[in-house]
Amino acid sequence: MHRLPRIEANIFAIPFGLAGLGAVWRAAVPALGVPQGVPDAIFIVTAVVWLIVVAGYAAQGPRQPIADAHDAVLGAYLPVWTFPPLILAAALAPSAFTAARVLVIVFLVLMLVFGASIVGEWITADIDIDRSHPVYFLPVVAGPLVAADALSAVRLHALAEAAFGIGVISWLVMGSLMWNRLFFRPRLPAALVPTMAIEFAPPVVAGVAYFALDSGRIDLIARALAGYAVFMALVQLRLVPIYARLTFSAGFWAFTFSYATGAQDAMLWLARTRPPGATGYEIAVLTLITALIVAVAGWTLVAIRRGRYFPAR
Repeated sequence: MHRLPRIEANIFAIPFGLAGLGAVWRAAVPALGVPQGVPDAIFIVTAVVWLIVVAGYAAQGPRQPIADAHDAVLGAYLPVWTFPPLILAAALAPSAFTAARVLVIVFLVLMLVFGASIVGEWITADIDIDRSHPVYFLPVVAGPLVAADALSAVRLHALAEAAFGIGVISWLVMGSLMWNRLFFRPRLPAALVPTMAIEFAPPVVAGVAYFALDSGRIDLIARALAGYAVFMALVQLRLVPIYARLTFSAGFWAFTFSYATGAQDAMLWLARTRPPGATGYEIAVLTLITALIVAVAGWTLVAIRRGRYFPAR
């Protein structure tokens, strides 16, 4: 009898990355005149993938989530299942505001509950720092900042500011811990090396959220976030030779949302500043991020078909 594969919490990175791609294309609608149907189609695919992934994970019963929650590597992925619905709800707001607001509130609560639970687990567990990795940014930094953007879309500005505060303060705390881990401890195992792409995520997710909170105004904070984002993008360039030596694994989805939000942030900046050649830059950004995520999705389908994507039971 054929046994179903074991699905671990890192599977939630797939719809998260697809949602990020949809957000980039959504930013391209006013910038490049892209038909609204394009990001809508990506969001529909994201919703379908999210439903399949969540249903498959939940069908395993409580044992797998409990095991993942207590795992120093996988636990950080557990709250990520709540992130794509926040992005999808924000996209829904212009056409179904009330439904979008309800979804944002529901998944905000779930995100906070799951994120706080994981932080509590980290506090009470005996975690070896060498098993930590940049995915630790997701529950406490990326989630609240994504929520801040979604809350702004449904006009819950006070809650959006509170979520932004959670994300930024957690970034300051977690950032120092992660740099200590990456600078002074042994290199991450190969399967976790792609998670170093998440080091790029905090300033760009914060940048996107700040634009939503401040009506797209360019001020000191916006420029400070952009400056740090550029610096971390240069750090990512230094890591390309390391990434190039990797064999494809589930960890490659760490590239998708991080770089997609960087692309979205770049599109927002180009739309506001309109430097010479802005349209060409926007087309290049959109093309490159789409090619990356389509490639990762294609490699994933091939790996699943060959039985090499999910861990053995």
